[in-house]
Amino acid sequence: MRWLTLYARSRQVPASLAALLISTVAVWALARDGGEGPGDPRLPVLVLAAGAMAASIGLSGQDLALDRTAAIRWVPRRAAHVLLAGAVVAAGLLAVQAMGAAMATAAFVVRDSAGLMGLVALGAAISGGPYAWTPPFAWLSFSFFAPPPTSTPTQVATWMLLPSGTPAATWTALLLTATGTMAYAIAGPRR
Repeated sequence: MRWLTLYARSRQVPASLAALLISTVAVWALARDGGEGPGDPRLPVLVLAAGAMAASIGLSGQDLALDRTAAIRWVPRRAAHVLLAGAVVAAGLLAVQAMGAAMATAAFVVRDSAGLMGLVALGAAISGGPYAWTPPFAWLSFSFFAPPPTSTPTQVATWMLLPSGTPAATWTALLLTATGTMAYAIAGPRR
């Protein structure tokens, strides 16, 4: 178990978990005191995006030479890291909802968490770990101000805010998850 502890520390998992906990508690407080109601997807998407962006800081190691000396292959480890981080982000919001603040369905939370982690992983593969948070931030910012989703391209652009069961949103999230996880697992973070 010692290698797992060292891996978690080198990937800044404690800091990511602290940021996820703080954002989850903030959203729980907002949902109780001034949230827009269970039909508004902006608040749950905001906590999922904050969690994915917090997890992005751990997608690059401290030392490239040290990373290359690992006895375990990096491809499965990187893929597991992305998928596990997505599960933890989703679990944080689902735990808040279990305490009584119903904000979104479980399918919505799982879809958006997976898509956002795929987007973060793609960002790490393209621009490096320190900048992996920029693609989900940019996409979220655009989707908040995008026109109403009346056509397929606008549904793809605003996939994070659409209800679960919307085919364009589901396929966009699946494509981002698969592409981002594969790119990050195979290529690793850009140096």
